[in-house]
Amino acid sequence: MILAIDIGNTTVALGGIRDGRVCFVARMDTVRTRTAAEYRAEMDKIFAHRRHPERPMRFEGAVLTSVVPQITGALAECARHYTGKKPVIVSPDIRTGLTMGVDEPRAVGKDRLVDAAYAAANFPLPIVTVDLGTATTFNVVDKDRVFRGGVICPGLSTGLRALGERCAQLPQVHLGSPKKAIGTNTESCMLSGSVLGTAVLIDGMVQRIEEELGSPATLVVTGGLAKYVTPLCRHPLTYDPELLMKGLALLYQLNAPQEHGRSHGGGRHYGQQGRLRAKHPHPNRRTRREPEALVG
Repeated sequence: MILAIDIGNTTVALGGIRDGRVCFVARMDTVRTRTAAEYRAEMDKIFAHRRHPERPMRFEGAVLTSVVPQITGALAECARHYTGKKPVIVSPDIRTGLTMGVDEPRAVGKDRLVDAAYAAANFPLPIVTVDLGTATTFNVVDKDRVFRGGVICPGLSTGLRALGERCAQLPQVHLGSPKKAIGTNTESCMLSGSVLGTAVLIDGMVQRIEEELGSPATLVVTGGLAKYVTPLCRHPLTYDPELLMKGLALLYQLNAPQEHGRSHGGGRHYGQQGRLRAKHPHPNRRTRREPEALVG
């Protein structure tokens, strides 16, 4: 099993991946002041909860992506503790299957690279990925596998929270999908503006991106808040809540030192240049697949 670590602004996601299949996902709070020992103590609890008495959990390697540099080293140390090996750390220097076509490749969020790499290897090009988290990010890969850049917007929950904090007469609102565009009370107006507004943002932005590319694009949406937004989008899309974890598995396969005598196929098919291929890609189709196992 591979240990995949996604260090985000709000949470740290831990994934167990075997033969390209996401076996579990668990989450911890992102705390910038925590030490490696403190993170390891929490990870021990998470893995103890997952462990089967007769089948101890073992990780043969690890891959890590981070948008919080202050704790990257601490989590990399944890990964090495559990695997006995240096983890693959996502950066523009590793093999992704993409050519970088942006002004400053090192400034691109590492999670964005992961999403784009997996989507480009498994869906028809050109492709747009949208990740709905603390920030809403769009990534664009053209027909030649060039990462062209994208869009960064305030996240759905970030915007709602800001309204509640900065506007004296507006309440904090629990997320949900609005039933209609025209709200009839403060809460429904805020949900319409935030949730439906994000769906309209995705539809409109993808249309503009397609115009600039000169062709239709495949749309893949992921992220913790996508389930509220994707039913309201009009552009054909695939919703894959495991996109980033599967992308980390791909980058591990492309970059981890290969051990002699070990097979990494595990029933999965690897396409040109070693790219991890899904058995059944789902271009331009709405899906509602949830992770196979979710912890925490």
